[in-house]
Amino acid sequence: MADGAGTIGDQARAAAYSTPLEDLNPGDPELFRTDSHWPYFERLRAEAPVHWCKDSEFGPYWSVTRYNDIMAVDTNHAVFSSDAALGGITIRDARPDLRRPSFIAMDPPRHDVQRKTVSPAVAPANLALMEPIIRERAGRILDELPVGETFDWVDRVSIELTTQMLATLFDFPFEDRRLLTFWSDCATALPIKGGIVETEDERQEKLLECLAYFTGLWNERVNAPPAGDLVSMMAHGEHTRNMTPDEYLGNLTLLIVGGNDTTRNSMTGGVYALNKFPGEYDKLRANHSLVEGMVPEIIRWQTPLAHMRRTARVDTEIAGTPIKQGDKVLMWYVSGNRDEAVIANPDALIIDRERPRQHLSFGFGIHRCVGNRLAELQLKIVWEEILKRFSHIDVVGEPRRVRSSFVKGYETLPVVIRR
Repeated sequence: MADGAGTIGDQARAAAYSTPLEDLNPGDPELFRTDSHWPYFERLRAEAPVHWCKDSEFGPYWSVTRYNDIMAVDTNHAVFSSDAALGGITIRDARPDLRRPSFIAMDPPRHDVQRKTVSPAVAPANLALMEPIIRERAGRILDELPVGETFDWVDRVSIELTTQMLATLFDFPFEDRRLLTFWSDCATALPIKGGIVETEDERQEKLLECLAYFTGLWNERVNAPPAGDLVSMMAHGEHTRNMTPDEYLGNLTLLIVGGNDTTRNSMTGGVYALNKFPGEYDKLRANHSLVEGMVPEIIRWQTPLAHMRRTARVDTEIAGTPIKQGDKVLMWYVSGNRDEAVIANPDALIIDRERPRQHLSFGFGIHRCVGNRLAELQLKIVWEEILKRFSHIDVVGEPRRVRSSFVKGYETLPVVIRR
């Protein structure tokens, strides 16, 4: 892996500790693109665990950086709202004319009934039916990889497997499945020149194309008997069948991003992490049964969504710090998952941790990730199939990371595999 990583870390630490606290902006997407955010959160946990950033490209916001404080906010939906009308769930406020509700950006009771409509798709009985499909597809993808030559793990494995799974969940035309990845990236990317979307208007244009495609699928499914795919469930569900087009697109975007980013970036993050901690890779090769506990540990170590945002409904306080009604509050899962006071040696990947599921990556309370067990199942299967085939996956260069303080992910990861 690249030799420059240590230098970048030293520079980031110097910048994080020399900047006056009141000027820190941990939500700067550039910190995440360069993997330089870690010392900023380390400092905030120690010196200002509930921190006010007075000025950023996203406006002012609070950062909550300790594990237990994040839990307190996440489980208190009565005070800390997810409602799209108040700004939604990310640091970036949607334009008021483009605030599309989805059940993750709703408060009860609307949240509860819409979530309940789609949750059977990822219920244990359905996961048991999906397991052989996921295993067969994972095996086929891995068998097609070139041995002994450099290729991009993100494109060939992480995107391909998660996109195939999403196509199955939606009963989406398989030959068009890469559209799902494209729409997911469009939904979460920051507009930037040369990026996947350059302006907010271009993003909306792409997402309306997504809505048009899925409206065709809705019209097919609503006129057919109820089936087990997500579109049919929403078309026939008592609390979702009369959704507005905006609500439908909001929920589609949530399900596509949720099904794509967590799994895709943990799948890449696991390969990267095992190369950073080769002793753990040795441990895994010696004992394949460690995959079970390794999967949640990878999800903690990677933290595929860096934060979730809430808006204070009323004047309140977090850990003794006063918060005003209307304030934007960011729960930094990426920081809570490295909280030394709660998780021992948190910067290390330890695949046989005693309590590997003690992490924040899926959230807590009513908004806990609805597909968390499916994400774990996909990761478990892909690692079981990797271990059957390959002695080692070597990372041969630093990854290119997503420029986002929301999706903590990878655009590319160059690897070479050995039988």
